[in-house]
Amino acid sequence: MPIINLSQEEIPTHYYNIIPDLPKPLDPPLHPGTKKPIGPEDLSAIFPMELIKQEVSQERYIEIPEEVRKAYYLYRPSPLIRAAALEKELGTPAKIYYKYEGVSPVGSHKLNTALPQAYYNKLAGIKRLTTETGAGQWGSAMSFACQHFGLESMVYMVKSSYDHKPYRKIMMKLFGANVVASPSNLTKSGQKYQAEDTNHPGSLGIAISEAVEDAVSRKDTNYCLGSVLNHVLLHQTIIGQEAQKQMKIAGDYPDIVIACHGGGSNFGGLAFPFLKDKLDGTKPNLRAIAVEPASCPSLTKGKYEYDLGDTAGFTPLLKMHTLGHDYIPSPIHAGGLRYHGSSPIVSLLLDEKIIEARAYEQVEVFEAAVKFAKNQGIIPAPESSHAIKAAIDEALKCKETGEAKVILFNLSGHGHFDMSAYDDFMAGKIK
Repeated sequence: MPIINLSQEEIPTHYYNIIPDLPKPLDPPLHPGTKKPIGPEDLSAIFPMELIKQEVSQERYIEIPEEVRKAYYLYRPSPLIRAAALEKELGTPAKIYYKYEGVSPVGSHKLNTALPQAYYNKLAGIKRLTTETGAGQWGSAMSFACQHFGLESMVYMVKSSYDHKPYRKIMMKLFGANVVASPSNLTKSGQKYQAEDTNHPGSLGIAISEAVEDAVSRKDTNYCLGSVLNHVLLHQTIIGQEAQKQMKIAGDYPDIVIACHGGGSNFGGLAFPFLKDKLDGTKPNLRAIAVEPASCPSLTKGKYEYDLGDTAGFTPLLKMHTLGHDYIPSPIHAGGLRYHGSSPIVSLLLDEKIIEARAYEQVEVFEAAVKFAKNQGIIPAPESSHAIKAAIDEALKCKETGEAKVILFNLSGHGHFDMSAYDDFMAGKIK
């Protein structure tokens, strides 16, 4: 069965919250000024109370609002696909499956959390949302979600991506968003970096600072984030829950679950529902691999410590694997993975050796992406291609050992707006 679909009635009714199943409690976020644990009142300036509750919830399952579930009907459930042509090309006994989130209206998994975030802000009486975006996938999702629920949106797009991905910018504007390159001249934090370097490539940390500064300056405005925070990863678990049902239909269960990693939403969305089985002892040998770019290796080379989530110091201090909030990654094509830190949940799981992490160079990621595209007919986003590279490597190991392992990865978005990156690769400009 090469493609496994579910009916809309089988869309999950609840998000899965992994926090109650973690081997130990998360370290609390700290106030950047006092260094003391923050409370709901500290977050209420930029988040609605329902999302703050989800951020700290100890409930294992949190109900999906009916209006959000109806909005998911636009594209969910997403298909689970057996990569049979790729298996044949590799000559591997492994079975390779991928969950394809590129079917969403904006072409990626990011809409899974953008819709509930916009919904909860709408309920709270908020009129306008600000956010940052790296490659533009999150900005596109938030722009669409705001349009869907009748909110204004303001997007600070990392300058390197703003320049290299014009069609993402156009898509956001088409959905009604105001989009500017970050660092911009609209905020004090943006002006600071512009003054230092008029050609500053930007970073997600700087863009977050600008979006938060904008949000706190207006009473009608809140801020929303596309990754890292607990409630964001919570919303993405709709991916893994669907995949569990689809793998059951296929008669398989993954030995290895793989997803790319920037802040953690992509990886957590697919892996967390399966990791529940590992944590409760049902599947103790399950492997979960988070894959990141070698140019921004927060998991593989970052320190596990408290750090700011942004560059200017507006956000709480989070206990996470981090390269330092001042870290400016190289302007790689996988702009959505250029973040200095990681989700506190993913960081704890890595520190407890429950999951694995690895990093790849840009050229080997594009080699894997082209191989996948030629065999499966889908041109993947550069971010998602990190997971493809790891899946191919694991399948080739099976070829050496003769083991018929089951590999599942998240193809979190298509690369239709990344043609310039593929053009650079084919011209030999990516080293």
